[in-house]
Amino acid sequence: MAVKSPLLAWAVTLLCAHVRAAPASLVPPHYSGEAQRLADPTYGPIPGQSDLYNYYWGTDRPFPGNISDPIFPTQKGPPGVDDWVWQNLLSAEWLIFEFYQQGIEAFTPQDFVKAGMPNTTYRRLMEIRNNEAGHLRIFQNQISPTSIKPGRCQYRFPFTEPVGYMALMTVLEISSMAFLTGLVQLPKLDFNKGAMLAIAEVETRHEVWALLDIWKADPFGGPSDTIFPFAGEILDSTNAFIVPGSCPHENPEFPHNRQRLPALSAGKDTVSLTPGSRISLHFDDPRNQPYFNKRIQYYAVFFHATASISVPVNTRHWPREEIWVTIPRNFETKGVIVACVADRQGAPTKESVIAGPAVILEQPATLATALLRGKSG
Repeated sequence: MAVKSPLLAWAVTLLCAHVRAAPASLVPPHYSGEAQRLADPTYGPIPGQSDLYNYYWGTDRPFPGNISDPIFPTQKGPPGVDDWVWQNLLSAEWLIFEFYQQGIEAFTPQDFVKAGMPNTTYRRLMEIRNNEAGHLRIFQNQISPTSIKPGRCQYRFPFTEPVGYMALMTVLEISSMAFLTGLVQLPKLDFNKGAMLAIAEVETRHEVWALLDIWKADPFGGPSDTIFPFAGEILDSTNAFIVPGSCPHENPEFPHNRQRLPALSAGKDTVSLTPGSRISLHFDDPRNQPYFNKRIQYYAVFFHATASISVPVNTRHWPREEIWVTIPRNFETKGVIVACVADRQGAPTKESVIAGPAVILEQPATLATALLRGKSG
């Protein structure tokens, strides 16, 4: 790939200045080793110390997004106590980075202006892409030298025009916020909890920009963002964007201890997804449908802010009859609601969840129903 930016040219020169290779016994014989330079955390532009992650305006993938292979361990020994959490996060970050990169490649600044968006939209997306490249490098560096650092897969996103792209961006960013409130509960080390909180704050800024400038919506999500405790279940839903068989075979399972739950959404005839709306539950993948034991009472569990509300559902005649439920009226029409189906009130453990989760936008609420019907504006 030609280096089209002077900033990138400088970065490549710096990268070649020092390399720490993995011991030969830890690297497969067939491996080319380009990515192995990244095992050294001081190699390349450092997030927080380089303007690459803020002010690079090229269309080529910025470092380290231009190096797609996994990074093999440089030391033998047990994995770091939080390595699996950072591996999950790095695998998810590859997907988010690629989403922004594909948008930058697919559209021009004029495409967004013609769609009625501000003339700064394309440059803001580039800045977010740069932030996500910085996240890649941060996550790589947080995984210990005794564990593999996942590489990039191939991704396919369902957008064809700018409005649809920005709609999907809104869903991904707000889902990231709900996901991170669960993920931050998993690390054992306090520093890692703080580092993940710092990333969540950046993702919130991205979402606030989209709500204000793109959707002209109130960016305030109420006094608390939504806490969903099972981060891996939200991550698992992003596997729908990964081209099957495209991930490096050395990558660890994504997410760790994957549950492969049936996907959940509201029926496409849904008129509204605001609190108090009555909706039917739809399980999107015909190859992965839930099993309901007739002797068990099941619940639709709705998480919003710091609370959850469980609503009993009648599953006895499913799939002959649809399962209907009313979104709790108690919730404010702010932020996001995360819903799942569980075999226990409150979904107290991840094992109690049998389908979902579904992320329901409340801001802008009209976008949530438009997306459900396969529309974007």
